[in-house]
Amino acid sequence: MKASDLALFAGTALSGHRVRTALSLSGVAVGIAAVIALTALGQGAREYVVREFTAMGSHVLIVFPGKVETTGGGPIGGAPRDLTLEDFRAVVSRTPGIVAAAPLASGEETLRYGARNRAALILGTTAEFRQVRRVKMGAGSFLPRRDARQAGSEIVLGAKLARELFGPESPLGKVVRMGTWRFRVVGVMAPRGRAMGIDVDDVALAPIQTVMAAFNRTSLFRVFIEVRDKRLLPEVKERVTEMFRERHRAEDVTVITQDAMLSAFSDILNALTLALAGIASISLAVAGVGIMNVMLISVTERRSEIGLLKALGGTDRQVLLVFLAESGLLALMGGLAGLAVGLAAVALFTGLYPSFPASAPLWAVAASILLSLSVGIGFGLWPAWRATKLDPVRALTGR
Repeated sequence: MKASDLALFAGTALSGHRVRTALSLSGVAVGIAAVIALTALGQGAREYVVREFTAMGSHVLIVFPGKVETTGGGPIGGAPRDLTLEDFRAVVSRTPGIVAAAPLASGEETLRYGARNRAALILGTTAEFRQVRRVKMGAGSFLPRRDARQAGSEIVLGAKLARELFGPESPLGKVVRMGTWRFRVVGVMAPRGRAMGIDVDDVALAPIQTVMAAFNRTSLFRVFIEVRDKRLLPEVKERVTEMFRERHRAEDVTVITQDAMLSAFSDILNALTLALAGIASISLAVAGVGIMNVMLISVTERRSEIGLLKALGGTDRQVLLVFLAESGLLALMGGLAGLAVGLAAVALFTGLYPSFPASAPLWAVAASILLSLSVGIGFGLWPAWRATKLDPVRALTGR
């Protein structure tokens, strides 16, 4: 029996029971659409994280106070020491291979301008922060270059924060208050949205010494170090770690590379994408049971047809192929319909949220088609096998 004959035979059988076929087809379509949509969201999340990290530089070291790894004994000398501005200056002055470095301190406070006030995240840093974190300006200038130990009254606002404090008025040169402290607005950052869980448009940047004094802080929150060449990252990381070990007499800081963070996030999101695809695939098992039931009913209804086919010399293999072609065609049509629905849903989502790069990976598209065929053939195997076991005489007489 030719493949064209099998396809025609299966298509005719399915078209004879349109409602039943449509219901089975829709079950497969829902499962495939879910697989496509969820894998697209997972892939989009991964691309979004990669894009955010890339936008902030690809060869950056980040120093955290405190040791993340667990060791057998406590640090020498009791509690871990704070990460201070003196530590920062020592690292910058004594470590070769560094292009730029910026300390970071943070606190939350209310900024006021006239009758308007707005709670905001205040970040204390230096002029080098712009280079290390790839900050783009929308208006004005960034913080001026000065020694990290020198205070200053300049402040740079996020786009959203500037808009809510000043409305249509230009904030440049205006004075905002933070408690008893006064700051002159020297710049507004370009709109950026959220980056790594922080709404960059809703923060303010000020000289680090002033911010630490305002919040009565002695410890830094982070230190960002940009290395000249990506190949130097391991060497510079080791030098920085050793320097803190000497200064603090303990391993009480954590130094990580931005690439390591990106790799960790990427692995997590890849696993999440596969998990989402697996969860969505469960619905295909339900659809497969529906196909199996339809095929069992079809075998029962077409007993005489099977008997005639076998009486005319049809082999068990041909009968098996006839019913497997029918269940496979049913699942394939459902898979193609689900693929179309899933891709349309992804396109609609990206139209509503263009900043999120959701897209169905090619492996998910190919896997969804193969998966639908596997479901159709796998769940159609038992009904097809039962059809081959029918006695032609009993089948023709309807017994």
